[in-house]
Amino acid sequence: MTNAIVRVPIPSNEKIYNYAPGSPEREALKAQLKKMLSEEIEIPLIIGGKEVHTGNLADCRCPHDHKHILARYHKAGPDEIDKAVEAAKKAWKDWSEMDWVSRASVFLRAAELLATKYRYILNAATMLVQSKTAYQAEIDSACELIDFYRFNPYYMSRIYTQQPDSSPSTWNYMEYRALEGFVFAVTPFNFTAITGNLPTSPAMMGNCVLWKPASSAVYSAYFLKELWKEAGLPDGVINFIPGPGRYVGDPVLEKPDLAGIHFTGSTVVFQSMWKTIGASIMNYRSYPRIVGETGGKDFIFVHASAEPEAVLTALLRGAFEYQGQKCSAASRAYIPSNLWPSLKQRMLDEIKTIKMGDVTDFTNFMGAIIDKLAYDSIVEYIEYAKKSSEAEIIYGGNYDDSKGYFIEPTVVVVTNPKHKLMEEEIFGPVLTIYIYPETEFKETLAVCDETSPYGLTGSIFANDRRAIIDAQTALRHSAGNFYINDKPTGAVVSQQPFGGARGSGTNDKAGSYLNLLRWTSARTVKENLNPPKNYQYPFMKEK
Repeated sequence: MTNAIVRVPIPSNEKIYNYAPGSPEREALKAQLKKMLSEEIEIPLIIGGKEVHTGNLADCRCPHDHKHILARYHKAGPDEIDKAVEAAKKAWKDWSEMDWVSRASVFLRAAELLATKYRYILNAATMLVQSKTAYQAEIDSACELIDFYRFNPYYMSRIYTQQPDSSPSTWNYMEYRALEGFVFAVTPFNFTAITGNLPTSPAMMGNCVLWKPASSAVYSAYFLKELWKEAGLPDGVINFIPGPGRYVGDPVLEKPDLAGIHFTGSTVVFQSMWKTIGASIMNYRSYPRIVGETGGKDFIFVHASAEPEAVLTALLRGAFEYQGQKCSAASRAYIPSNLWPSLKQRMLDEIKTIKMGDVTDFTNFMGAIIDKLAYDSIVEYIEYAKKSSEAEIIYGGNYDDSKGYFIEPTVVVVTNPKHKLMEEEIFGPVLTIYIYPETEFKETLAVCDETSPYGLTGSIFANDRRAIIDAQTALRHSAGNFYINDKPTGAVVSQQPFGGARGSGTNDKAGSYLNLLRWTSARTVKENLNPPKNYQYPFMKEK
C-alpha cells in the first residue's frame, strides 16, 4: 500500500500519425503488415494466465482476401467457462484488494507500450483482420485505446476523491469497492479500442473479467492480451475465452457469481442477455450491472442554410469510412429541396473517386465487409431497395465476394421518410436520403425523431443559429452524441464521451468517469470520534 495521496498524470489525447509517403511510421507499418501476412499463428485461450488448447479450432481470415488465413484460434466451451470463472474468483481476492495506484500503473504502462512497441502490431492486426485502412486503424487501435488507458486511471482517481461531508466528532468517508463476482465483457469486431476498453475498465476498478471477443476479430484481440501481460496485469484478472455465443455466453449467464455485463454489439443479442438475466435474477449473488452499447440509425440533418461542401464531406466520410461498419455511421440523411440538385451532382462526382480494395494498398479509402454473414445482410437491403417503388439507387448497388467481401458505396434516395432503409440498421456502406421540402424543416425534424428506435448519434448542418437551436430541442433524445456542423462519427475519449439511449444502449458514456462508476460498489464508513456513553436523550428528562 502506498502511503501517499498520489496524483495520476493529467492526460492528453494521443497524436495521430498520418502515414504520409516517406514517413517513418508508414515504413514501420508496412513492414509489420508484411511480417503478419507471411505467418500463420495459433491462438489459445488464456485462463488464469495459462494457455488452453481445446482442439476446437476456427480461422481468422482477411475480409478483403478471405482465402488468406492469419491465424487459427481455439474455441471455448462450457468446461473452459467453468475454469475461467474459478480463475477469476481466485484472482479477485488479491486484485480487488490491491491499492488503486498499482492497478492504475498497469494501464498507464499499457498506454506507453501501445504508443511505442505495440502501435504497429495492433494497427497491422486491425487492418488485416478487420479490413481497416491505415488511418482508420491508427485512430482506433492506437490513439483511442491509448487515450482510454491514460484517461481512465485519471478518472478513477477523481472518483476516489469524491467524499461525503463530516461533522464535529464524526469522520465520514467513502471507499469504492470492486463488485463481488466477475464481469463478463463481450466485445465487437469493429473497434479494437472498444475491444481493449470493455474488459479493462471494470478491471481497473478492481474487478476480474471473463472476456469474449467477437469471433471475427480474435486475431487483433489476442495481441491486446499480450500487451496487458507485458504491462504487468496479474494472471486471472482478464480471462480470454473466444467462441460462439451459445457456447460461451449462455453458460456464463448461468453463473451465480455474475456481477456485471460490459457489452457492445447487436441490439437483439443485448436484449436477449438482459432477458436471461432478468429471468434468472433470483439465482445471482447480487444484482448484475448491465452496461451496453448496441445499434444505431444515425442521421445527418441538413438545413437550407447549410454549407454544401461541409455537408458533402460529412456524408461521404460519415457513411463510407470503414465501410459504414460503425455504430455511429451516417446511415440516413435529411436534405432540403433547395440544396439537393447541386449537392446530388457534387456527391456523384466525388463518390466516383472513392477507391475500394485491399487495405494494404494505402490508396484505398474503403476495405471489405467483415464476413459473409454481414455481407449477405447488407446485400439483402440493397436488393430490397432495387425492388422498392419508393426507392432509387443513384449510385452503387453492386457487390462481389469472389475474393473479398466488397460492397460499393451505395446511395439510395427514398420518397417515404419511414422507408425500411430509413428505419433499420444496415451496418454497411449504404446511405439513404430523404429530400424534404425546405419549408418543412420543423415538421421533418419531428419525423427524424420518431422514425428509428435508436438514439446513438446524429448531426445538424446549418449556418442559421435558430435552426440549430430548433434541431437541438427537437432531437434531444434522438442522439446521445449530437454534432453541430460535423459528421456523427469520430468521438474522442474525454472530448465526446460516447453512448446513446433508446434502442442504442444504456448510455453509460465510455471515455468518461461515468462508465467507471458502474464497475464499483461504494461503501460509506462513519467513524464516531467521541461516541456517547449514555443511551438516554435530553428530551427524556422531566425538567
